[in-house]
Amino acid sequence: MTTSSKIALVTGAGTGVGRAASLALMKAGYTVVLAGRRRDKLEETQKLGATHGKSLPVPADMADPASIAALFAKITDSFGRLDVLFNNAGMGAPPVPFEDLSIEQWKAVVDTNLTAPFLCTQHAFRIMKDQTPRGGRIINNGSISAHAPRPFSAAYTSTKHAITGLTKSSNLDGRAYDIAVGQIDIGNAATPMTDRMVEGVLQPDGRKMPEPRMDADAVGNAVAYMASLPLDANVLFMTVMATKMPFVGRG
Repeated sequence: MTTSSKIALVTGAGTGVGRAASLALMKAGYTVVLAGRRRDKLEETQKLGATHGKSLPVPADMADPASIAALFAKITDSFGRLDVLFNNAGMGAPPVPFEDLSIEQWKAVVDTNLTAPFLCTQHAFRIMKDQTPRGGRIINNGSISAHAPRPFSAAYTSTKHAITGLTKSSNLDGRAYDIAVGQIDIGNAATPMTDRMVEGVLQPDGRKMPEPRMDADAVGNAVAYMASLPLDANVLFMTVMATKMPFVGRG
């Protein structure tokens, strides 16, 4: 598969924010590599975006370094370049008391939410620094948990704080190669991951309370905007959140 358009990679592209970002990038003219564990979900995203642009589903397991390497080899073989990487795939641990979180649960979240974006960013650096025209853009999916945690979210919140460090460090190290790195922190996009918020989620005072959500398309469009900037401009951090969610102030 060859194309003259710019190439974008979205991890976790089969559902939610990843799907919304993939569709927005296709509408913006990118050929989008759709990565995720489930081929059927990736093909659903491809079908939804078929009227807008081109895409290539590539099943990949973000918890497996060899699978990540194979994903980037496929991109190199198919297109010979990469212009945008959206490190989106992520997961949380069960909401159990801090002292009851198992080491296995902790490691699973760290592998997916932190190690995978680190590895993807390394692979993207290797491609972007050597391609012509040189450079590219990497966008990391942070979270408002990088600013304010929810109860019983130690693993998820810790990895999202770490993503902020990865964003800053890789942005600094990418300067020499015209690689711009930014982060989008999302609050309550309407996706399968936030369906539980309709019935109510635990608040710091022990109550369960429904929380407002926003359409995931708002996030997808924000990602497409960040991707659209010339490489001499960068959105280092952006927060996109449901306006009325209990985040700012006292709720």
